[in-house]
Amino acid sequence: MADDEEGVFGGLYEDGHWEWNENTNTLHFISDLPPQPVETIQISTKAPTGAIEFRDDVDLIEQIRFRRRYQRKLQPGQADVITLQDVKDIAIFTAPVGILSPVLINMLHLPTTERFLRALILCCQYYLQIADEMANRIIELEAKVRTPDCEIIENEYRDNLADLRLLVAKEYCTILIGGGETRKFHHMGPQKKRRSLSDKDARLFETLLRMCVQVVWLALGRKSFNQIELEVNRVFKSDIFNTVEHTLKTGYVGKMTKEERSVLFGNCIRYDKKLNTKSPLTNEVFCSRDVDYRVMGLGVIKCPHLTSRLQYLLLTIAGPEENFTESGIVLGIIGLPRSAFDTMLRPLPTATEGKSKASMSSTSNRSSKSAASMRKSSHVVQKLYPDITLPRKESKDVRFPPSFPDEPEKIRQCNEMQRRRWLNRLSKLMNLR
Repeated sequence: MADDEEGVFGGLYEDGHWEWNENTNTLHFISDLPPQPVETIQISTKAPTGAIEFRDDVDLIEQIRFRRRYQRKLQPGQADVITLQDVKDIAIFTAPVGILSPVLINMLHLPTTERFLRALILCCQYYLQIADEMANRIIELEAKVRTPDCEIIENEYRDNLADLRLLVAKEYCTILIGGGETRKFHHMGPQKKRRSLSDKDARLFETLLRMCVQVVWLALGRKSFNQIELEVNRVFKSDIFNTVEHTLKTGYVGKMTKEERSVLFGNCIRYDKKLNTKSPLTNEVFCSRDVDYRVMGLGVIKCPHLTSRLQYLLLTIAGPEENFTESGIVLGIIGLPRSAFDTMLRPLPTATEGKSKASMSSTSNRSSKSAASMRKSSHVVQKLYPDITLPRKESKDVRFPPSFPDEPEKIRQCNEMQRRRWLNRLSKLMNLR
């Protein structure tokens, strides 16, 4: 299928001539244009240290190059919606080449890693949503009295966040122990018999974690980067080893009220000595709260008779992105029409935004109360995606069955073509050194 931009930027056989090759007995096209410079990117020979900065000012020429060479091409009959692969492609393209490696690119194109990234996007999106909700509730409760209904609502928020962290934790633990297709990436080898390459594993983990933050930020419409980075580092490293917080010194945990900390961080926090500290994600796995055992197998083991809540979570982390809208799944910009965004997945301006801005300017002389309500309503109109509404848990207890299901789920494979494209690009850039 021809590229969409061919009619705009010229065909493949323009500005040149044809010559006959006597050796191959074929026609060869010879371009009359001067040779185009290949991507010139500085490649560091040392391991990255300090902050890892991604490019967010990609110019038009680079966008054309990305669209021609690296953007995912649609298959016949495939819906043109944003997929997780599209978000990963932008993150890899804008990443400093010094942090890229074949191991990292291959890891990003594993089914386990894709489920992990989807779960992380869902968790961060709901975290930001509930953080805003709790901030509004705290402000409103300054003039009200807390009632038992407040506890019920906040406990539901807390349990929802705990379940979403558990979705992330189960895939993260699979990566840590080298389970499934991540076995060959384990730092002690596929058979776990060689000496531990702890330094190499630490560098890979730090790079993967930074790449995850970038993927989540892009998937959530480039909003709230600092909050995403702080929360991701907290759940993976705990408060003690949260290097982002140590660098920024925001003190955001100390500024939270007791109710906010209870809802946003949950009850599965353990305070041990520094060397024995476990990450909040690991604590979620071994927490003593009631957990539906089927959550641990979502996307991997086929469990019969799933509740509406579990079905929602399964589709979110392992379902096709083309069905998100009709299934009511909200995962940032994933599943939205790609035509509503530019090459770098920034939203294109719409008529609705123009109308809302005009409406706000025409009502600027009203009272401050009405202006605030206008800003609030216009903010709702301009949201890229709606809030997450998780189906509620069933009230009945889920007891362990006589035997656990062992039939594997049909695993959705990653885009092999995109994986090869990024490996080829990295190989070419490395050969330019």
